Amino acid sequence: MIREILVSLFLLLGGFLSLVAAAGVIRLPDLFSRMHAATKSGTVGVSSIVIGMILHFSSTTVTTRGVLVIAFFLLTAPVAAHMIGRAAYHSGVSLWILTRIDEWKTHGIGKEKKD
Repeated sequence: MIREILVSLFLLLGGFLSLVAAAGVIRLPDLFSRMHAATKSGTVGVSSIVIGMILHFSSTTVTTRGVLVIAFFLLTAPVAAHMIGRAAYHSGVSLWILTRIDEWKTHGIGKEKKD
């Protein structure tokens, strides 16, 4: 009984966070904000769904694979988002018009952006 409730809660939480990530990708104004929404909410959403799967099946092989999936997402998503953001900034993708602080430009790290 309690196991089914936990599985349901993790699956609902994962589905909700994945929906938030999708809404963020559609609604946010620039590439960098969209990437943030997709990375943060998407990773936690997938991890929640996998935890629900682990609780539902309660098998050693499923648990091992689930832990590996979660570890893979936690290790690769932030690195991929950072590399995509860095490449986009250096290639001149413009920031949102209401962005007030450009840390890379302030510290002389990035190239001059093309308009």
